[in-house]
Amino acid sequence: MFLAVAFVAAGVCGGLQTASGIPPEVVQLTQFGPAVAVAAVALLWPGRTRQRLAGTLPTRDRADGTGGRRAALLLTPVLITALCVGGGLLTSGSLPVTAPRALAHPLALVVAAQLLGACAEEIGWRCYLQPLLRTRFGPVTASAAVGVVWGLWHVPVLAQAPAFAAGFLLATTAMSVILGLALDGVRSNRLLLAGGFHTLINLGMLYVTDETAAATAPMLILGAASLAAALPWIAAARRTAHAAPDRIIVTTAPGAR
Repeated sequence: MFLAVAFVAAGVCGGLQTASGIPPEVVQLTQFGPAVAVAAVALLWPGRTRQRLAGTLPTRDRADGTGGRRAALLLTPVLITALCVGGGLLTSGSLPVTAPRALAHPLALVVAAQLLGACAEEIGWRCYLQPLLRTRFGPVTASAAVGVVWGLWHVPVLAQAPAFAAGFLLATTAMSVILGLALDGVRSNRLLLAGGFHTLINLGMLYVTDETAAATAPMLILGAASLAAALPWIAAARRTAHAAPDRIIVTTAPGAR
């Protein structure tokens, strides 16, 4: 149900983008598809949806020991953008973007609109679908599955060259693993954390690199950069899993105190 509505709503919002004339470099209305899908499932299954969305908004309880992960999560887009810059310089000798279209609009407007659109996506991907899959799979598997769906949801990308689509799917899967591992166990502010990461990635693509253009090389570089940034997160998750002591379940005989 969630996925069907997310895909259909994205198509409808894409049509509204053309009709409204809102510049896509400011915000892409298709990003609101996942938020519409969450609203749809909430109408049908309010209790279950509320359970999945636990930790989406800020709360007073922040003592979950994830402060370091939160900071690292918001620094990772900077690393990915820097790797893309380095890859672009190595392959072409210069940055491919000299006058991004986003410069035609006030920076504050672009940042605010990008954050709004990113949060509209992330309430579906990382705040609803990720916790749902996490009930059945481990963090890496659940995150990778969300990343594949996230990539396929960008239907127009699949009409590009196969290498371009492959680079994009690699990027969404790797970034989804980063987000999934960083947010695993986080009990508050998940939406702003995921939305902030997504916004920083989008701003890097708009102002610094050339992944918004239908060019294969920059997209392959983005995929490789995202994978490189995901590897330390995966390694850290494995170290944590191996270091965690086995849980001991103590039972008592009936009537014992």
